[in-house]
Amino acid sequence: MARVRFFAAAAERAGTTEQHRSESTLGELRTTLGREHPALAAILPQCAVLVDGARVPDDASIGADATIDILPPFAGG
Repeated sequence: MARVRFFAAAAERAGTTEQHRSESTLGELRTTLGREHPALAAILPQCAVLVDGARVPDDASIGADATIDILPPFAGG
């Protein structure tokens, strides 16, 4: 199963810092996470989502050994 890591506000809204998931594409993962975590759904479209450190399209396949990072927008100076 793919490892999904949530950071900062995404972790707060998902209620966890990590999950293991079995969705087969990034789009499917986004949809399911939004449905399971409505508070996360509100910010998920603005989050950077990286699969093994790279941005990929929603139709990209997710391997069983993939690491997906969900990073909300960060403010700073």
